[in-house]
Amino acid sequence: MILVGMTNAFNTKRKVLPALSLVTALVIIYLFNFRMNADCMFKQPETLTFRSQSENTVGDSSLAICVENNGNVKAYPIRFMSYHHQVQDTIGGLPLIITYCNVCRTGRAFHPVVKGHHEKFRLVGMDHYNAMFEDESTGSWWRQSTGESIAGRLKGEVLDEAESMQLTVKKLFELYPDALVMQADDASKMEYDSLGKFEKGLSTSRLTRTDTLSWGKKSWVIGVQTGSESKAYDWNILKKQHIINDVIGTKPIVLVLSNDEQSFAAFERAADSIIFKFRNDTIIASGSEFDLTGKSLSQATSRLNRIKTYQEFWHSWQTFHPGTQQFK
Repeated sequence: MILVGMTNAFNTKRKVLPALSLVTALVIIYLFNFRMNADCMFKQPETLTFRSQSENTVGDSSLAICVENNGNVKAYPIRFMSYHHQVQDTIGGLPLIITYCNVCRTGRAFHPVVKGHHEKFRLVGMDHYNAMFEDESTGSWWRQSTGESIAGRLKGEVLDEAESMQLTVKKLFELYPDALVMQADDASKMEYDSLGKFEKGLSTSRLTRTDTLSWGKKSWVIGVQTGSESKAYDWNILKKQHIINDVIGTKPIVLVLSNDEQSFAAFERAADSIIFKFRNDTIIASGSEFDLTGKSLSQATSRLNRIKTYQEFWHSWQTFHPGTQQFK
């Protein structure tokens, strides 16, 4: 439209006004199509580096999204992921995309395979305050919190989710001594939350701040998903109790919070009459003891069935799980 009207616009004695208008339009086009593109503002790591426990430089209290596959464990610190939003990686030979949305305060890991095709994704913005990714092949848009495509040719398709846990780096190495931790990308260091304000709930941004009272829009909850049923647990209650025996739908579950008050997990209970206990980060059930991953501390082959569990802002969990129950 600018090009069509350019000849007439400059066919006047006063050429300053159309010249200024053209410059302004070009600046706006440049900013919104290049500088302010989501994937230009929040870039992928130029170098993806992982280190073992003896070489790791990420602090023990740092939170990380942790994924295990074929005996291999990798952790992705939130203070890095809240800037990158996604990291495409391979764990134990399995391609995965690790995602994080700091406006929702939640992480997910997905298999980046759509209809048998290994897909690449880029960050394009957010919808309902949740990060959105666009696939390279069809330009369809995918929601970070659910893995569902909500626009484009693949609308309605859902990425398979990989199991993940949120742990502190210290707890990670206690549970998985051979784990690898993602390190800071030198090209992105200036963009990182170096003080960990966000992960500690001290961010002052309107989008990433924390409500300290329960059930506010930006209050922390633990969301638990079992089949089609979901339930939200207030973070303040969980910090007081450290263990909650409950039932979601018809499924008895137990939710536990580590002594570090950051690492958590949820598991199935065989029956509502079986009450779990939690002491010194050890889960006690029917005389048997298990660690925070559900692994038995006495029988190598025995373990608890883990349930999908996430930390999230209440407004986000409620938006994407409209039928969720609340534990009160």
